[in-house]
Amino acid sequence: MTSTFVYDAVRTPFGRAGGALSGVRPDDLAAVAMRAAVERTGLDPARIRDVIFGAANQAGEDNRNVARMGALLAGFPTSVSGVTVNRLCASSVEAVIQGARAIETGDADVILAGGVESMSRAPFIVEKSPKAWPAVGNQTLWNTSIGWRMTNRAMPTHWTISNGESAEKVAQLKGITRDEQDAFAARSHRLAAEAWAAGVYDDEVVQVPGAELARDEGIRDDSTVEKLAGLKPLFAKEDGTVTAGNSSPINDGASAVLLGAEGVLEAEPLARIAGRGVHGNDPDLFPLAPIEAANKALAAAGRTWADVDLVELNEAFAAQALSNLQGWPELDPDRLNIHGGALAIGHPLGASGGRIVGHAAHELKRRGGGVAVVAICIGVGQGLALVLER
Repeated sequence: MTSTFVYDAVRTPFGRAGGALSGVRPDDLAAVAMRAAVERTGLDPARIRDVIFGAANQAGEDNRNVARMGALLAGFPTSVSGVTVNRLCASSVEAVIQGARAIETGDADVILAGGVESMSRAPFIVEKSPKAWPAVGNQTLWNTSIGWRMTNRAMPTHWTISNGESAEKVAQLKGITRDEQDAFAARSHRLAAEAWAAGVYDDEVVQVPGAELARDEGIRDDSTVEKLAGLKPLFAKEDGTVTAGNSSPINDGASAVLLGAEGVLEAEPLARIAGRGVHGNDPDLFPLAPIEAANKALAAAGRTWADVDLVELNEAFAAQALSNLQGWPELDPDRLNIHGGALAIGHPLGASGGRIVGHAAHELKRRGGGVAVVAICIGVGQGLALVLER
């Protein structure tokens, strides 16, 4: 089978909930990233065999196959098809993997993958009664921005705790202290701010017309361990360690990754997809799942941790990232998220995977080569990972 290469990767800046991008529909956000990925490489969009985009919510303006809608809004020919995939927080990594499989099996030679999420615009919803004429009574209004909703009562209740409670559980299980979590969060903000100031993200980020941002909206230059220590725990009344400061925020944004077989574009590829892995575990321990997903991806690539030059790990929570580092004892922590992570940059669910895949690929180009691991945790107990080589 042929190999799959990342030819380019772009993303919008990530906006805060209710912030600069909150007035932009998710299909319009997707179109911005899609259009930029094509224009930057000079690709005739008619050559795209399929657009595969991830979205975790799909309950509002993103509900009618946002991949297809985004492609149409981007001005692609109507002959360019689109499909939307959902693996929650890893939806755009899933999109990249599905695109890579299509190329490797010969079904396509060019795929545009990525993802989008507008958590600001995620609607409130009400369950529909199965009865034709329901009795008048109270109904629950669900916020679809994040988390469990309309949970099946057959599901064990200890599995259906919130993501934050899972992070708290993992912190206690792995002996990760509040100070360690706050220090990791402060590091994320510092590294992200330094990277933006140094122009590291300039080649990756494209602006949303009418909603331009100088950088990702959630980065706080003044974040310190001392300031973070003043925040109250959110998910445990006694001895809680997980706070708003060491958890990823709610965000809006889009990402796009242009995939192709070797030699299909004149542009030099950024990186090759060398391996991938997926792993499942108990839903209440979902932060731990990337550990084995990354190990599986490395094994598929014929690599070990000794070969790895950098890791892009989505930081859903500081406790999650630190627990993953514990599970990869061979990895030098200084090689993890060297330009900050989601704690500072943000975590618009469907777009986050494309961000970390894209940043890893661009960083390999900057270095002139190497091996990168991309890994992400997924609510309800899953992890997904890729290995990139250049």
